[in-house]
Amino acid sequence: MSTFGRLFRVTTYGESHCASVGAIIDGCPPGLELAASDIQAQLSRRRPGQSNLTTPRDEKDLVQLQSGIEQGVTLGTPIGLLVRNEDQRPKDYSETDLYPRPSHADLTYLLKYGVKASSGGGRASARETIGRVAAGAIAEKYLRQVYGIEIVAFVTSVGKIQLRMTPPSSSVEGDEDVADDPLDPSFIQLLSTITRQEVDKFSTRCPDTETSERMTQRIIRAKEAMDSIGGTVTCVIRNSPVGLGEPVFDKFEATLAHAMLSIPATKAFEVGSGFRGTEVPGSRHNDPFLAKSDGTLGTATNWSGGIQGGITNGENIYFRVGFKSPATISQVQATAQYDGTSGTLAARGRHDPCVVPRAVPIVEAMAALVLMDQILIQNARRAAANLLPPLDHLPPSMVLPSKRVLQKLAEDPQVEEVEV
Repeated sequence: MSTFGRLFRVTTYGESHCASVGAIIDGCPPGLELAASDIQAQLSRRRPGQSNLTTPRDEKDLVQLQSGIEQGVTLGTPIGLLVRNEDQRPKDYSETDLYPRPSHADLTYLLKYGVKASSGGGRASARETIGRVAAGAIAEKYLRQVYGIEIVAFVTSVGKIQLRMTPPSSSVEGDEDVADDPLDPSFIQLLSTITRQEVDKFSTRCPDTETSERMTQRIIRAKEAMDSIGGTVTCVIRNSPVGLGEPVFDKFEATLAHAMLSIPATKAFEVGSGFRGTEVPGSRHNDPFLAKSDGTLGTATNWSGGIQGGITNGENIYFRVGFKSPATISQVQATAQYDGTSGTLAARGRHDPCVVPRAVPIVEAMAALVLMDQILIQNARRAAANLLPPLDHLPPSMVLPSKRVLQKLAEDPQVEEVEV
């Protein structure tokens, strides 16, 4: 389907070489001050032709707001927006009349629908993500203004070149029962401080000078070889409200995974300590609770990635998304035509040798859409619950106890009811 979300609903439209691409956003709260410039910043970070590391397709990606906004404020009605496709070259794809591109969506779209867009990737093209990024920018303005939420994504690997995320191993060779912390302390600190301004200082969007330069050279080597290379994008969400997530099937990390794996070229997703956490015993991986300076309960570590039981706990939410090497390359490839006849294909067109630098704002956008939808759902639940009469007495095991209640329980553990 082309619609994402339940209360904050985003429907995208358009193909890579049609007249325009865009989105309809339904469920945006009324009264939000909104201008095209609020959306354009993220679209400009996503657009092609930013450097020699991206596709040379020359699109300005200027957004045009069509509805749902008047006098600079949202009306609460559907917001329509579009971006014109200005640099289409459909004739660059004539060879795909005979050949499905290896690992692309040409064949599967035909098998599913019986018909497909005649040029480019159609709906499987990254051009489709323009609508997502625009919608995410709208959601993000609300989230930042109302909750102070910050969403920052950055590139953590290109091919085998990785930003340091894990600590040097201190385990003795052959000792399978000793494990290091899942992530390096410097990386955890980076998650707490990194900004988009720092990320955008680098064309790779990897915020480390030495690593970024090695990534640049790796992408250039792939480009010169008419090949491609994949990588990963890490994203952190700071200042998220507690209580977001809808167990059991729409847990917060499940919805995040759904959102991220809907982005073109994605192949992997992990949250918190991720796969690395599977190597660490529970005694070391557990996040002990402690009292925070504001009097709330927090955790001493955050291997959970800000989500426990599928519900946000107020700590930083962080996750990583894996992007495969782009399928469309200009190298001659031995493959087969639609009728099974063997042959060779050297795809034309203009394509990214590595998608992760431009994927950064797309990951941020999808994170914003998940947050916005989950916040509206949780706020609706709370508003409905607040209309009910208060519950005066419940067993201690059913409520979040106050300091007074904790003292009472310490004095008499057999207390069966406490005032809420």
